[in-house]
Amino acid sequence: MSEISIDTLKTMLANLDDAKKYQSLRDVMETLPAPDLAAVFEDLPAEKLPVLFRLCPKDLAADVFTELTPETQQKLIDGLTDTELKAVVDELFVDDATDLVEEMPANVVKRILGQADPTTRRMINELLKYPEDSAGGVMTTELMELRPDMTVAQAMEAIRRNGFDKETINNCYVTDDSRRLIGVVSLRALVLAKNTEEPIKDLMDSNVVSVSTTTDQEDVSNLFEKYGFLAIPVVDAENRLVGIVTIDDAISILQDEASEDIAKMNAIGPSDKPYFKQSMWDLYKSRAPWLLFLMISATFTGLVINGFEAQLSTFLYSFTPLLMGTAGNCGSQASTTVIRALALDQISTKDFFKVSMKEGLIALICSSILAVANTVRVILMYWWTDYNENNLVLKVSLVLGVTLILIMVIAQVLGSVLPIIAKKIRVDPALMSSPVIATIMDTLSILIYCGIIVLCSLWFNWGTQLQYVPPA
Repeated sequence: MSEISIDTLKTMLANLDDAKKYQSLRDVMETLPAPDLAAVFEDLPAEKLPVLFRLCPKDLAADVFTELTPETQQKLIDGLTDTELKAVVDELFVDDATDLVEEMPANVVKRILGQADPTTRRMINELLKYPEDSAGGVMTTELMELRPDMTVAQAMEAIRRNGFDKETINNCYVTDDSRRLIGVVSLRALVLAKNTEEPIKDLMDSNVVSVSTTTDQEDVSNLFEKYGFLAIPVVDAENRLVGIVTIDDAISILQDEASEDIAKMNAIGPSDKPYFKQSMWDLYKSRAPWLLFLMISATFTGLVINGFEAQLSTFLYSFTPLLMGTAGNCGSQASTTVIRALALDQISTKDFFKVSMKEGLIALICSSILAVANTVRVILMYWWTDYNENNLVLKVSLVLGVTLILIMVIAQVLGSVLPIIAKKIRVDPALMSSPVIATIMDTLSILIYCGIIVLCSLWFNWGTQLQYVPPA
């Protein structure tokens, strides 16, 4: 139904200059959820944004505004009068207004704050003091607060009187005279209470899970998943209630963090803009530095290959892609698994040796199977060819088997410990991802491969027998 309405709305927008369409347009808009309507706004030219926005009912307009991208918000603000802008700011929750101020350029911020009432302006300034990626930076101060000596009837009356301006009333937070958080009571418990004269202190849960204003936003969002909350209270150093983080904010945080991790794990600079909102220059800046770094890093692989040119005949060299690819894949699997486990708090930096031992054993099992399979493959492919002079195929199979085992164990252990080390030194573990591990293992694979060729030649007196010389 929404899809039909959106198509209808877009058709009507093509004839927006026809005044007779306005009432029909408004009727269609009232049936659409704010996110769907915001998607329509994103496709509008700047000059039509204010016209359509003015047709939105007051409550819907504020919801649509918060769903818009910062670029579209700025275009819309430029087309609104001061009175219209004030109406929008007054309808926004404080956390949404703070996000708006953080995203806008200085001249637009000055205009927004100029239209906000003193109370809203003060609360915005308070929230701006906290780090952007902390609980204080994403919380809202519009919450339902009760006193422990209130009765159920008094609490319900307070909710009816003040609940309209609150972000959520599903959970009401109980504080003392100094605003210290002492408990939480759900709206469900209040509605179902049989005795309306029962004091709140007898109904509340005093074991409240809360976070401090400086708690990292990702840690806060993980608590929602762990406990299934709809909101989490935020307290200061003295346990005074200063705000709440709601489930919609937590979902946005998780989405942003996941997008950032995915970008870093694939050697791309993270961006909070939609794909088509990013210019070619933006995409270039997010990719080129990483590609340049990885290309320069790969230079070491070339130097190693050149250094062992005497040991690598055409036949032996043909196996280097197999070794480098297998090592990179192993390291990538391990790093992806550990990065995810770190993000979900399934492991910590204290588990360094435990994780490395586990990944090392897994690599030993996998590499042994791959070494046997590769030996069978090499024998089947080359036993009846000219390459098998002086049992060269068996010797190469042995070298490849030992190399595979070594590089897979090293790759998997490196892939598991580097993200843990990164977190220990307060670097994003996602940086130690597939491209980085693969680049490191390319160089190590060639070093190990050529090293084993040299050792086998010395220990078993193979001499130049590992060198395939094609028949004249």
